[in-house]
Amino acid sequence: MTDDLHSPTTAGPMPEAEPVTTTEWAPVADKPSPLAEIAQRPEAQLGAAFAGGVLAAILLRRFSRV
Repeated sequence: MTDDLHSPTTAGPMPEAEPVTTTEWAPVADKPSPLAEIAQRPEAQLGAAFAGGVLAAILLRRFSRV
């Protein structure tokens, strides 16, 4: 490296990486997501809403003491 601020450098664009083309990690379309499973069960929605309400109440009670 030289002390001259305007000297040319050897820096250039990096070559692009080759894309990975394997079929081992293909996405699985047969398995539904857990959220889709909860959306079909109203009792699970009710339980999640109750748990969220309890958690919110605990946090609000804790923050009100400060």
